[in-house]
Amino acid sequence: MKKAMTRTIQTIEDDTMRAEYDFTGGVRGKHYRAMQGGYTITVHKADGTSLVKEVKPAEGAIMLEPDVRKYFPDSNSVNAILRSLIRLIPAQQKMHGA
Repeated sequence: MKKAMTRTIQTIEDDTMRAEYDFTGGVRGKHYRAMQGGYTITVHKADGTSLVKEVKPAEGAIMLEPDVRKYFPDSNSVNAILRSLIRLIPAQQKMHGA
């Protein structure tokens, strides 16, 4: 009978950077713009075949910049503030879409 494998689940407190990680010269967000256009994942299998998957942002997806994201952690918070701003737009402007 096989022994069941056990997995250790890391907690957020345990998820720390190690001393050997060196990001000197690293550029935050280097591939951000390119990823917004979508990307391709190719998995080369041991039998010689390949699996190709196209990954595109969802229709209507809106990307928040990091400085904005820290204030709005989820869709509900973004929608709530946008709805409150919409109420401030004069009714005439809403009807003409300007």
